[in-house]
Amino acid sequence: MATTPSTAEIVGEPLAGAPAVGAATERSRQKADRRQAILSAAATLFAQRGYAGVTIEDLGAAVGVSGPAVYRHFPGKAAVLAAILQGASITLLDGAERVLGAASDPASALRELIAFHVDFALGDADVILVQDRELEQLDVDARHEVRLLQRQYVEHWVDTLHRLRPDRAETELRIRAHAAFGLLNSTPHSARIPGRRPADGTIRGILEEMTWASLMS
Repeated sequence: MATTPSTAEIVGEPLAGAPAVGAATERSRQKADRRQAILSAAATLFAQRGYAGVTIEDLGAAVGVSGPAVYRHFPGKAAVLAAILQGASITLLDGAERVLGAASDPASALRELIAFHVDFALGDADVILVQDRELEQLDVDARHEVRLLQRQYVEHWVDTLHRLRPDRAETELRIRAHAAFGLLNSTPHSARIPGRRPADGTIRGILEEMTWASLMS
């Protein structure tokens, strides 16, 4: 026989023993913060020591938890690496699409794409190093996803260049785009000279100027 729902069930009030919504939300926030802390620490450690030189225990210690506690957020070290590289690729693609959606003309779009990538290069230099060195450590499916996201990102640059330089072959424009990424992604090396690091504003100006010139020459 069907039972009559209680008033609490009808209006959505928590039943006895159910966690309060605010408490559940706070726990979710804390879990998300801890997950992000693990990813940030992992990017730094992978950049410094290499993927093979870092253990789950190292990742836990870097954020103040035991090694096994990391498994509450990731099934293993490979999943941490995948999350770093997939997350970076999604960040770049989403950012490019926002830039292009707001740009008033192709020249502004290209300058904003360059500025956006410079922001990424300066803020996520460890991730760039990990990308360069450790992509092949991913399993086939994760590596395929990262490469697909990267290709989509590149095509936004190529399409923008084509609007500015319709006289140039698409193959040439794609080569120029990849060369620009090589320049921009050199930041983890060029900006880390011990004792002689220039200010970020100086680095930004140099990178933006050189990248524009390499694309438009």
